[in-house]
Amino acid sequence: MKRPKLAGLFLFLCCLLTYLMFVKHHYSTSRPEAHRLPPHRRPISSDAGRRFQFGIMFDAGSTGTRIHVFKFQMEDKGAPTLAHETFRAIKPGLSAYADEPQQCAAGIVELLEVAKSSIPPLYWTSTPVVLKATAGLRLLPGQKADQLLDRVRALFLASPFLSADDSVSIMDGTDEGISAWITVNFLTGGLHSAHSPTVGMLDLGGGSTQITFSPQDEKTIQTSPIDHIRSFQMFSNTHVVYTHSYLGLGLMSARLTILGGVDAPPLGGSTELVSPCLAPEYSGSWEHADITYTVKGQRTGEPVYEACLSRVEKVLYQKVTEASGVANMDFYAFSFYYDRAVDIGPDHVTCVSVFLPAVCGGVSGSPQQSPFLCLDLVYISVLLQELGFPPQKQFRLARTINQVETSWALGATFHYMETLKMH
Repeated sequence: MKRPKLAGLFLFLCCLLTYLMFVKHHYSTSRPEAHRLPPHRRPISSDAGRRFQFGIMFDAGSTGTRIHVFKFQMEDKGAPTLAHETFRAIKPGLSAYADEPQQCAAGIVELLEVAKSSIPPLYWTSTPVVLKATAGLRLLPGQKADQLLDRVRALFLASPFLSADDSVSIMDGTDEGISAWITVNFLTGGLHSAHSPTVGMLDLGGGSTQITFSPQDEKTIQTSPIDHIRSFQMFSNTHVVYTHSYLGLGLMSARLTILGGVDAPPLGGSTELVSPCLAPEYSGSWEHADITYTVKGQRTGEPVYEACLSRVEKVLYQKVTEASGVANMDFYAFSFYYDRAVDIGPDHVTCVSVFLPAVCGGVSGSPQQSPFLCLDLVYISVLLQELGFPPQKQFRLARTINQVETSWALGATFHYMETLKMH
């Protein structure tokens, strides 16, 4: 009886040992699997660890409305990286709807659709949408400007994006200059550290013009008008800049003044303007601020350049403050500075002397193709010299830097995002 019992016990122990070996093997091979992410939850690339933020800036200028949709890669310290920009422009500007503010809605809605198609829906409610109006609305009567802004504000509040009371406003000219300076120096690397050299900025719009730079000499700060010096923080660094905006000295506003449409409007409500800045045989039409003018050249007995130069100098007399210390600084010039330089074919660097008599000397050859080229270039030349630049001064001309528009929009977006952080 003992032998069968011993055999049974032995068989039981063998089975138990075999079972324990199986359990141990199964546990050792299956335990790591319990901590693996399911395939659909595994990070697909290193991009998954990056933090992104979007910003939408509407630039409501005097000649059109433009939208910039920015995608930023946020960094723990220092300046963010601009990962992508979507840009779209429509005409006319908001100021064209001053008497019918409801008519501006279609264009704003069209641009909001551009933003919606450029930003993943997940980010819509956290993406600020901002509209800054510039000289076109600054020149309007207050009530008409407010009606346009209220219409835009209602459209923004109905959109899926982040909108607040200060999301729609008229931009101060000085802030426009500072924001453009931030844009240029961010794109050229001047804001990435406290010791990086910065460049100056010249912007010539349709209704206003701005100059902004960081003075290299303490004397410039001490001798400049107090309201021309501003200090601000950006990306944890403090910047002191000279900045000023000249309302009414943008190229289109100045052109009208030079033609006589502002300083000496014709009697009887006539819209005919005669100017020595146009070729003597020229006659054509020009539309500005919803008014179509008939413009003609006049025979003065002296060359077009000399006659036009005299007229422009009278228009600018004592209207511009010379900025000390700019002669030896690097400056970027854009907007109409760039556009008119392209008309005469320079490369990415040009100087004031390019904008001088040779162009006007040939104006009579093809006045129909570019009737205002002489006027515009003479105005630019005199304006730059009034600002303190010598005729041989070279400027770097750019519509874009690293494929990003050289406007104030990027800088204003950074500033608004910094404001949101503080609140």
